[in-house]
Amino acid sequence: MIAHVVLFRPRANLSPAGRTALVAAFETALREIPSIRRANVGRRLLQGHSYEALMKANYEYAAVLEFDDASALNAYLAHPAHQQLASQ
Repeated sequence: MIAHVVLFRPRANLSPAGRTALVAAFETALREIPSIRRANVGRRLLQGHSYEALMKANYEYAAVLEFDDASALNAYLAHPAHQQLASQ
């Protein structure tokens, strides 16, 4: 199993319609890319630990996608639905 971790924050000027489009692109990727075995998205929660200060950027969200192997991850990365998601 391979976990692909994506830390991200929506653009500050992202409109409500843009947020809806981002969610829709993620849902499409989950539905259309067969190599994704499991996916979770959640907010980053700061607990006040010293290691949290090591991050130079404050990413509000994390997405964790799981794949069977490297070829499955590469299939996901090359898939048009991923390209659409990445553009959001």
